[in-house]
Amino acid sequence: MNKTILIVDDDDMLRNSVARGLRAEDFYVVCASDAVSAQEVLSRLKVDLVILDRMMGGTDGLTFLKSLRNNGDVTPVIMLTAMGGPENRIDGLSGGADDYMDKPFQLRELVLRIEKLLQRAPKNVQEMPSNLVLIEDEFFAKSPSGETIALNLSAEEKKLLYNLTVPVGNIVAAQPMVAKRLREKLDGVILDTDIVTIRGRGYKLVCSNTRPNNK
Repeated sequence: MNKTILIVDDDDMLRNSVARGLRAEDFYVVCASDAVSAQEVLSRLKVDLVILDRMMGGTDGLTFLKSLRNNGDVTPVIMLTAMGGPENRIDGLSGGADDYMDKPFQLRELVLRIEKLLQRAPKNVQEMPSNLVLIEDEFFAKSPSGETIALNLSAEEKKLLYNLTVPVGNIVAAQPMVAKRLREKLDGVILDTDIVTIRGRGYKLVCSNTRPNNK
């Protein structure tokens, strides 16, 4: 399963360039231009690593990072900055960064550092249910006999299921009727899983034996 990278940088050209480069390396990339939009992304999406600019308008990267760590978020973070030198590096690392890179930088070095951090990150992201299969952007279910059954999802239902399962654990905002229709199509086909409501935030795919009590 492709890893999800969040890029937080207020430099549109750099942010888009890095995003294109990482997508070419088969990462799933989401972007934010400031700390507020980055927090909104993190509230609804499980990411595997954050690439964070230190000098941003509004809340700066170091303040944002310290807030994440104070709230118990241990997602690996690579801090990018034009502020070089040992003192700034110490500030970044002591503030919670897992790695610190000076601008300008080579994309290949960034990719290698990402891969190194992901290798040591805890493997706490659930995998897609074994009886649910994604083939060429279409979802299928595997019956107990091994038969592959097309789920025949609408475009909205398919988008919701994709966002719920890439990776499993995402909290996704959606229209209640879309979630209801998707839940009905999965019921009895994908065993031991359910789409549950996370009050005020959206929906989440969970195993039935770990279902939260806030439906």
